[in-house]
Amino acid sequence: MGQHREQWASRWGFMLAAVGSAVGLGNIWRFSYVAGENGGAAFLLVYVLCVLLIGFPVMMAEFMLGRRAQSDAVESFTKLAPGKPWFIGGGIAVAAAFIILTFYGVIAGWSLKYFVAYLTGGLWDPPAVEDGFAGYFTNFITDPVEPVIWQAIFMALTIGIVVLGIKKGIEKANKLLMPTLAVLVVLLAAYSLTLGGARQGLAFLFAPDWSALTEPGVYLAAMGQAFFSLSLGMGVMITYSSYLAEQHKLPGAAGMIIGFDTLFAIIAGIMIFPAVFAFGGEANAGPGLVFITLPGIFESIGGFGVIVGLLFFFLFTSAALSSAISLLEAPVAYVMRRFNLSRKAATWMVGILVFLGGIPSSLGMGVLSGITPLPGRDILDSLDYISGNIMLPLAGLITVLFVGWAWSRTEILKQSDLGDTSLGRAFFWLLRIPVPIFIAIVFIWMASQL
Repeated sequence: MGQHREQWASRWGFMLAAVGSAVGLGNIWRFSYVAGENGGAAFLLVYVLCVLLIGFPVMMAEFMLGRRAQSDAVESFTKLAPGKPWFIGGGIAVAAAFIILTFYGVIAGWSLKYFVAYLTGGLWDPPAVEDGFAGYFTNFITDPVEPVIWQAIFMALTIGIVVLGIKKGIEKANKLLMPTLAVLVVLLAAYSLTLGGARQGLAFLFAPDWSALTEPGVYLAAMGQAFFSLSLGMGVMITYSSYLAEQHKLPGAAGMIIGFDTLFAIIAGIMIFPAVFAFGGEANAGPGLVFITLPGIFESIGGFGVIVGLLFFFLFTSAALSSAISLLEAPVAYVMRRFNLSRKAATWMVGILVFLGGIPSSLGMGVLSGITPLPGRDILDSLDYISGNIMLPLAGLITVLFVGWAWSRTEILKQSDLGDTSLGRAFFWLLRIPVPIFIAIVFIWMASQL
């Protein structure tokens, strides 16, 4: 059956969907604990530089590729360079999106469980288990059934939106989710600043400890976070931009998406760190920051803490959903074209495969805890490392090499909508020289750590 190429209803709809893809667990769950583990303000400074100097050119390259080819992440390379192996970059990107969603859905299921627990009263009082919130979380993620059920519910929500298509599903969902997320994160950040830890929290986030910049790990973590947070190297931005018409300009869209994503991450930091310091928590508490430390803080607040917890996990789950639909759309677009399937059939097929692929991660803290694909890392952490630190940089590297070197200078300046201006020439130089060199260094370093 022939496939009609869908289009966004408006440029604003495209930008909201792209912002929705970028704004997710990477901004709340991952940014918070990665910043905490890498020096706070020093990490934030390096992260912002990575976003501007690396993230913007890579996002532009993906946008240019998708809009020019009007196809999925794999076919985009094939259409523009037939008979050449560049399509491998698209294949890696689609595979990365699939793998990330397998464990992303697990963590989002945890968040959905906590949201429902706050909604129904299950977390209105401290859990009556050993070690309180830590014991509650451990008992939940080590259960052989419950985490899989919540993962399945979250994936069903994601599939339900993607099945509806670009305009009626993805675009409409993000028009509702993104303004809601923006209001909630600002309200929760403002409330966090009243809890007594504002000075310490803001100092941690905005007063750099310059000695942290001597650690190579800070730069690598910032680069990895930039790719993960901006949905780069996943085929998402190539796929989303393929639904754009030629007249829609790219630089403003890319700048706005990056700006909103970075601002959201910073406000999320303002929301989390003052509360952590106000109640004596550890800023570098790792992934448990969200599921153990913060619920303990909400309980310490008193009666109003239940409302704060409810709003926080609604925010957390909604942000995960906005990203999950983009992660599902990238492989769905490929499967629709490759196997000539309807959107409904492709979405259900890929969605079920993602769910099944996520079960090992869901059980990796319990019955499968003895399995460590990478030394010292459980299944979820191993997939996170391989996809986020190996596959995303590699796919991004192939993309910028393709656009920067397989395309002519004239084509790059034209397709970027920057023209032969000082900004266009600077973009051309960044895309060709510094960006691929830096990504290659990160990729080689990360691969050497396997």
